[in-house]
Amino acid sequence: MKKNIRKRRIDCVIYDCDGVLFDSLDANAKLYGRIALAIGREPLTESELQYCHTHTVHESLHHMFREDEALEKRAVEFLKREIDFKDFIVYLKMEPNLLETLTTLKQKGIKRAISTNRTTSMPHIMERYGLSPYFDMVVTALDVANPKPHPESVEKILEAFKLDRAHVLFVGDSEVDRDTALAAGVDFVAYKSDGLGADAVIDDHLALLDFLSNGQQRPRE
Repeated sequence: MKKNIRKRRIDCVIYDCDGVLFDSLDANAKLYGRIALAIGREPLTESELQYCHTHTVHESLHHMFREDEALEKRAVEFLKREIDFKDFIVYLKMEPNLLETLTTLKQKGIKRAISTNRTTSMPHIMERYGLSPYFDMVVTALDVANPKPHPESVEKILEAFKLDRAHVLFVGDSEVDRDTALAAGVDFVAYKSDGLGADAVIDDHLALLDFLSNGQQRPRE
């Protein structure tokens, strides 16, 4: 049974990146499609693309070449030698009403953080799309020993801001995000993704503001 998490005090909203801040399916399809072509394997299946869309790049390559260790090694070498993640950032499409929502959360004194399985590409994304002023903390797979769905990234955010997990929302779009939130003991809001057993589902970022308690306001930092 879903909890009633509307109209309550929220101290922090943690966002996944791919599929939540950005529609990045096309970018990931181009990235992993280029690697597949270079290594000489067939194009990714839909299920493989969905896997790569939510996992780290090395987990994704292991999944793509799970039946051939030699090809996986070649793929990793090609990644290091030929791939510049910045080349694929241009294909990201920012989700509607994201910045307006983040601005409102900031005005209300609510912390905003990112927990993502992206690695070296994340700083370039933050710079290209001017996101740094909108977030207080970004945790990538490089910042933790255990990427999502392990709760380490969320725990890192909770500890940094001394947060009570009862007042934290995690906004994601995948089973990986759901399992991360569950493991960390924070409420999970599914973005454009029904069927995940989330505490709530939203189809627009502005809908997140409905979860704030009436009159919620803290001093701006």
